[in-house]
Amino acid sequence: MKVLFVCLGNICRSPAAEGTFRHLCQSQGTEQRFSCDSAGTAAYHIGKAPDERMRRAAKARGIHIDNLQARQVCSADFYEFDVIVAMDHSNMANLRAVRPTDATSRLVMMLDYPQAPVEEVPDPYYGGDEGFYEVLNLLDQACRHLHGQYS
Repeated sequence: MKVLFVCLGNICRSPAAEGTFRHLCQSQGTEQRFSCDSAGTAAYHIGKAPDERMRRAAKARGIHIDNLQARQVCSADFYEFDVIVAMDHSNMANLRAVRPTDATSRLVMMLDYPQAPVEEVPDPYYGGDEGFYEVLNLLDQACRHLHGQYS
């Protein structure tokens, strides 16, 4: 099962989701059944590492995302990945706008599961450090749901 996590710039939410999901798969012994990546709908940060604040917050939980590099979603992603996961409604709209008509991937929202506390993963980029920890809390629960759904 191949999963692609998508946010706007691929430096906060989607690399954190990728790291969280990978960490979960390793802890559950399912890393052979799942692979994941992350990307952004915009080209703002191509080639850059995740935001330093997100790297610190993730590292505090034992999740290492330092080696990731931002990239933009491309047409091939809609065929390569089984599931493409959008962080918010704007990302979903952007994905739908560029999705090829014969694409094989399934598009889902990160927080589209029963008992999700909110509909979208908020972008912590312009806020304080607490926003990064809040995002990681949301991603942890959402990744657990996603993992359980496809295990």
